[in-house]
Amino acid sequence: MLNYIWLGLMLGAVLVGGWNGQLKNVADQSLEWANMAVVNIAFALIGVMALWLGIMRLAERAGLVALLARALRPVLCRIFPEVPAGHPAMGSMVMNIAANMLGLGNAATPLGLRAMKDLESLNPRPGTATNAMCTFLAINTSGIQLIPVTAIAILAANQSTNPTAIVGTSLVCTACAAVSGVLMAKFLSRLPGFRLANEGKTAGPLAAAPLAPAADEPVVREAETVSPLPGWGKALLVAFLGFFAWLFWRQVWPEMSGLPPAADAGQMLFVRMISAVSYLAIPFLLTAIPLFAALRQVKVYEEFVDGAKEGFNVAIRIIPYLVAMLVAVGMFRAAGCIDWLSHGLSPLLGWLGFPTDLLPMVLVRPLSGTGTLGFFTELVKHAGPDSLVARMGGTIYGSTETTFYVLAVYFGSVAVKRTRHAILAGLTADFVSVVTAVIVCRMMW
Repeated sequence: MLNYIWLGLMLGAVLVGGWNGQLKNVADQSLEWANMAVVNIAFALIGVMALWLGIMRLAERAGLVALLARALRPVLCRIFPEVPAGHPAMGSMVMNIAANMLGLGNAATPLGLRAMKDLESLNPRPGTATNAMCTFLAINTSGIQLIPVTAIAILAANQSTNPTAIVGTSLVCTACAAVSGVLMAKFLSRLPGFRLANEGKTAGPLAAAPLAPAADEPVVREAETVSPLPGWGKALLVAFLGFFAWLFWRQVWPEMSGLPPAADAGQMLFVRMISAVSYLAIPFLLTAIPLFAALRQVKVYEEFVDGAKEGFNVAIRIIPYLVAMLVAVGMFRAAGCIDWLSHGLSPLLGWLGFPTDLLPMVLVRPLSGTGTLGFFTELVKHAGPDSLVARMGGTIYGSTETTFYVLAVYFGSVAVKRTRHAILAGLTADFVSVVTAVIVCRMMW
């Protein structure tokens, strides 16, 4: 399917651009987006990837990933029945989803790429997405996030009287999107057009067992294989957790700690608590995991460096996939195709009760994050930050994701070219989120 979508974007850009007299702009954008894919995205990911893959290596060696996977085994085994219960992929996926929910984009992407690598180790058909990969991508493209920080910031910057009003609607929409994405992924995986050859049959050793890990890839040690925590180590961890609990208390209730009230003191308690968790999450992870690993006698510096080495390789590996997708998207937008689609669909959507002002943003959302942000900002300025359509736009922005970008990066990191039903599942999550946003916002306001 991705072959047809990519070809359609390229041909559509040239044909519409030629009709509109925008061929020069289309050509210029192709070069600009190719450069952006390499310099601004892939190379910019190297440092972030190295940092978080190093931290993930420490979490593996200390047994944290395996412990996390075992703790959530009942839920994960139902969503990912193809993945063994104690496999590191379970813990990696949970850490990625948690980072996405807290809005930790810089941490979520490397953790997600690590999860894809773990899932690829179970793939008997390299180059073809497994059912577990498609389901995991459906969850990621549903845009799971507790607090839509960027959308709230745009509303606040435009003098909204209640910029956090979209928190509840975003939670409802992102939950509906995640459930629909997973259900669609499960449904499509059973259709003849997407079912893998010999799926569910023992047709030889390759179909019966996952690929063995590479010879130079060290086996992940689980919690039982490392030194247990001494009594003083447990006391130190408790003190460390207590320190961050105090920081959390001070962030949520500053006046009770003798500090001046925070600028967001008028926000609801839930929003302040989630904001405090997001504020403290990265410092906590960057110190708690190395501390725990050190207490279990893991050589933290050496293991971190070994894990960080993967960052450069992953960033380089995704370049061809990023260039292919982003160039097609850039050309499609430059040709004016989004405007054509908006004008063509406006009468039908207006008849259905869908605000036509939202249409350009909705069409761009699966293709480009920066483009969507631009449309949303313009929408807020044009309609007003407290208007119904602006709140609909903020809800959509906070509960959807750039589906094609996510697919290009995640599948590119493990050289998967046959994406099967992942695109349809992701777009289903986007569609459900948009429809739910319009309905819920009309009910609320």
